[in-house]
Amino acid sequence: MSLYDALMIGVSGLDANSRAMSVFSSNIANVNTVGYKTSQSEFETMLGSANGGAQGLATGVMASSQANIAQQGADFATSSPTDLAINGQGFFCVNTAADATGQALFTRAGSYTPDANGDLKNTAGLYLMGYPISSDGTVGSQLGNISTNGLGGKGEATANMSLEANLDASDTAIPSTPGYQPGDMEDGTVTPQFQTTINVYDSQGGTQPLQVSYVKTAANTWQYEVSYEGDPSNLSAPGSGGNPNNINNSTDANPIASGQVTFGSDGQLLDVVPTGSTTDPQSGTFSLTIPWSSTSGLSSQTIAFDMGTVGATDGTSQFASDSVLDSSNVDGAAFGSVTGLTVNPDGTVAANYSNGLTQNVFRIPLATFPNPDGLSLVQGNAYAQSGSSGTPVINPADTAGSGTVQAYALEGSTVDLATEFTNMITTQQAYSASARVVSTASQMLDELMQIQH
Repeated sequence: MSLYDALMIGVSGLDANSRAMSVFSSNIANVNTVGYKTSQSEFETMLGSANGGAQGLATGVMASSQANIAQQGADFATSSPTDLAINGQGFFCVNTAADATGQALFTRAGSYTPDANGDLKNTAGLYLMGYPISSDGTVGSQLGNISTNGLGGKGEATANMSLEANLDASDTAIPSTPGYQPGDMEDGTVTPQFQTTINVYDSQGGTQPLQVSYVKTAANTWQYEVSYEGDPSNLSAPGSGGNPNNINNSTDANPIASGQVTFGSDGQLLDVVPTGSTTDPQSGTFSLTIPWSSTSGLSSQTIAFDMGTVGATDGTSQFASDSVLDSSNVDGAAFGSVTGLTVNPDGTVAANYSNGLTQNVFRIPLATFPNPDGLSLVQGNAYAQSGSSGTPVINPADTAGSGTVQAYALEGSTVDLATEFTNMITTQQAYSASARVVSTASQMLDELMQIQH
């Protein structure tokens, strides 16, 4: 070795420690960057031949940086439902373009907000990708941008209705002559002894009135009719293919249902038997079909009408007290607009509507890699696939080893300030020592030059 070797070794020390200082400085600068992964400086011996010196001797040092991408930062709570953190392995799939035609990248920085077009993107301008979910719950196979735009409103048709009511046991049964025929209450031939209107929802989220009428025909025996009280043109004509009701050969589409209700001597419900039923197991429920006409634009609608539990008084009862509707309950909902999004741990994105309904609209997948530390760092705290990382495996969250998604949270930086300041101080000392080596070797070379003169 020579003075020139010492000089070059000192220079390599200056270079290596300056590179290390830039790594530690970057860590400190990104202490508050969401999803940032701490990088560490790795030093390795440099052979003399690489430094222009003697062969086979360790005459210098080199420094390189390595990001600890697989390390997970601590989550912290936020107030936004589209702030997302990953608990476990995986990366969000993002794209530089909203239409997914740009560069596919991966990140754990989950601070997403809708842009002017409703597309979710993070603070680096990278768009979150996911699988669309159709209205029937089918999850698509093509990744696309997750957007609040175009979700539209939502209504839900009533499929179940029930009521709690009392029919007055002291009411007098109508005379057996001329008696009662199905449809008599609707056409006015028989006056109902109790009548109430319940609103249900159609397939377009509209409100539709159904009138339920009762008349007593014998001891503990009542007849019921259900009639549609809206625009008559909304119903198909009796006997047509769209309307199964042709009660009493009436030319009116109403009533759309009728039947008999019987009670025990203790006022408890015994049975509900629809008109025309030949085999009817004891039940307090019957199916009611509303035959919407083609001109109404509504889908045919069948509702399970629950009058109560057989052998109980939790629905329709018969006691010697005024006939009264205590309560009614229908499912479905009127039309409502989107009010926000909810993200579930499995990555399912649900749209929330003003009418209380929710609908799954997207599924967020997570990408895992054989060697996540081998990913290439790109602008915006994101990563690109590299030869060292291996090929990404994209699965729905909470499946096949992928982590879960936590809403209202962000993953913090993995930087430990105390460690970084310690590293910075030791690096500064090493840099000063290398500078001292350079200056000392330079002085010795100057003395050598003076001897030659």
